[in-house]
Amino acid sequence: MWRVSLMSVAGELQVIVETAVGGPVPVRLRAWDGSVAGDRGAAGTLVFTDPRALRRLLWAPNQLGLARAYVAGELDVEGDVFAVLDLPDVIARVARHQPVGLSARERLAAARAALSLGALGPPPAAPAEESRRRAGRLHSPRRDAVAVSHHYDVGNDFYRLVLGPSMVYSCAYWAQPPGPGYGLDQAQHDKCALVCAKLGLTPGARLLDVGCGWGTLAMHAAREHGAQVVGVTLSAEQARLAAQRVEQAGLADSVQIRVQDYRHVDDGPYDAIASVGMSEHVGSTHLPDYSAHLMGLLRPGGRLLNHAIASVRALPGPSGLRPARRQPTFIDRYIFPDGQIVPLSTTLDAFEQAGLEVRDVEALREHYGLTLRAWVTNLREAWDHAHQLVSPARARAWLLYLAACALAFEHGNLTVHQVMAVRQRDHGTSDFPLTRPGWLGDA
Repeated sequence: MWRVSLMSVAGELQVIVETAVGGPVPVRLRAWDGSVAGDRGAAGTLVFTDPRALRRLLWAPNQLGLARAYVAGELDVEGDVFAVLDLPDVIARVARHQPVGLSARERLAAARAALSLGALGPPPAAPAEESRRRAGRLHSPRRDAVAVSHHYDVGNDFYRLVLGPSMVYSCAYWAQPPGPGYGLDQAQHDKCALVCAKLGLTPGARLLDVGCGWGTLAMHAAREHGAQVVGVTLSAEQARLAAQRVEQAGLADSVQIRVQDYRHVDDGPYDAIASVGMSEHVGSTHLPDYSAHLMGLLRPGGRLLNHAIASVRALPGPSGLRPARRQPTFIDRYIFPDGQIVPLSTTLDAFEQAGLEVRDVEALREHYGLTLRAWVTNLREAWDHAHQLVSPARARAWLLYLAACALAFEHGNLTVHQVMAVRQRDHGTSDFPLTRPGWLGDA
């Protein structure tokens, strides 16, 4: 049991935080009264700027309480944000949807400490940027449109600041280590080239880009391969800018951008379909329908590339898909409402049940860690500008999200795969060269 009288405020906070995360935290802690605890030589400092940060942890004794305190500015990070967040055991538990926080007994002890510290009180209101009440059936078209808007309609200028000129919001393909001669924009160009090579695009080929974002892949396919592209997105903000970029690039005759749910696309057949960073919004129960619908839009011999984040291990719970009761998570409330990460095996099973032949799977886990760190650098270097584009709370939520995800990929708790599948022709032919280099070309 904690005894406040024998410790500084920072010392008490250190004990509470370490109890909540299940072990020592290799950072320095500073409290609102100026007291300090922990390793003075640590690369980062966790700063409690307001007693309400502790109150939030008591009312939501898990990652959501800590995240709310950070987003609200009651908890801050000085120095290396990755050093402060780099708690492998915690990241692993979060990635597996396992509990992180205080037990009932520990919560009571923390409440007594909070009372002595003057931090006890009613639950503070959650920051306005949090998405909580959601109407409608999970993953219905209407509810998905609202969820996508929450995430993608933050503002095109803010996304440009984070993503850089490439305007690609998915894992880049780092053909070389990052350095002065090779950076994020080139790696995103190389990712687009890799996708188009895998799809075997030729002049005049019809490509459907599901979740087309700001149109970068669609424009690459039209410009470099002569494809005729239809890009669909649920985000009106994305579609507006994507259409402008297509027009400015002189590709309006080759690229069409629509605000449309993939379930409502009915103008097949397509020679190829790319779904990059979109199926995470589909949900495990809808993956079979998603797979069957895309299969139906492909011509015989047509290829589908699905690029998606995956959990490295099956999640606990019925059918290995989700736990019976899910702890509320920061990413679900602030970043990806209703998003769901499933194991690769779940996606492969859905494809095969739909009648698609899976031909190739490539893991790009390390590539996403590099991509996320590049986005964090972009955001931190333009921090003041970010606060002019979005609220300070929104900027803080995104910094926390990007940095935590980078560590989750680096520690092997999340991964990302490109799955190549084909709709077979009659008699089982699929037009693939005998060797992988044969169908990848120069990519």
